[in-house]
Amino acid sequence: MRLSIIVPVYNMEADDKLKHCLNSLLDQSVDDIEIIAVDDASTDGSAAILKEYEEKYATGQGKVFHAVYCAENHRQGGARNRGMKEARGEWIGFMDSDDYAAPDMFEKLLKKADETGADVVGCDYTIVDHHTFTPQNNVANNKPEQTGILNEEQHKSLILRTGSVVTKIYKRSLLEENGLVFPEGIFYEDNCAAPLWSMYFNHFEYVPEPLYFYLTVSGSTTHYVTWEKCKDRVKAGLIFLEECKSRGLMDKYRDEIEFRFSELSYVTTLFSYMYSGKKRSLKNTGELRSMIRENVPGFRDNRYYAEFIKEEDRKLIDLHMKDNFGFFVWYVLLFGYRKIVNKVRGK
Repeated sequence: MRLSIIVPVYNMEADDKLKHCLNSLLDQSVDDIEIIAVDDASTDGSAAILKEYEEKYATGQGKVFHAVYCAENHRQGGARNRGMKEARGEWIGFMDSDDYAAPDMFEKLLKKADETGADVVGCDYTIVDHHTFTPQNNVANNKPEQTGILNEEQHKSLILRTGSVVTKIYKRSLLEENGLVFPEGIFYEDNCAAPLWSMYFNHFEYVPEPLYFYLTVSGSTTHYVTWEKCKDRVKAGLIFLEECKSRGLMDKYRDEIEFRFSELSYVTTLFSYMYSGKKRSLKNTGELRSMIRENVPGFRDNRYYAEFIKEEDRKLIDLHMKDNFGFFVWYVLLFGYRKIVNKVRGK
């Protein structure tokens, strides 16, 4: 089997999102692939849809569809891990069940792998607000200078800006030989997996085309920021940090690892939580401050901090480190002021 594409599924029946995703994989221009859809204890009609597809494509020529059904919900990371255990392909790819692929996505990624001998190949993605194969808002997921047989500086660059796991295909042997899996039972499992896995890439290549379609629908509850999700982002970061320590990666990549942890688990979490404006709590921002102080107390002295964190955010972080209450009040007032200004401006 050439390629296994793993699709974690949870409650994706509505608006034909799941069918559109699966059809885009079954319509791929390359054959000899298996599609492994893992139903993560859905409570809607997703499992029934998977059974329909399995009956139709389980023994197809060129492409095979296989469904796995979980009795308990393990979140996306657990569903992906279950799919990886079932995978038979030389290569493994991942697809979120509300997204979809251009018809030639995996043909182009595999062709690049064959031409270069890479063990990981990626592409760009495009953000769309409805089902279309016309790219709308393209996002460059990696950079050409990150490609080739990787040296230490390229590895450092990939830790800092790995790009998404769903826009890449991985040699299955690379994942298995290094024990690379996803954290289970939490959101934001990619925050751990993506940078950790990148440290084991040997040869990375990149197709600079938006071949992956990321569907985002205005008002979707899946994009709401909650404190529970924020705590999961912190958990993912802490798992990443612990994995790097236990695998002996800190000596070589300490600055990159600690910055990536600080950026995702503290900076991004803090500002996304405050920006959400939903049931914000002084206690929760205090927990974030205590967490970063405990794990990377000198994060503001990191060599990448001033380069990647905006000046305004750095000032707010300085305030937060000094006075949690003062930061909270200031941000709420700032957020309220900007909301009024944008309303006046018609934004």
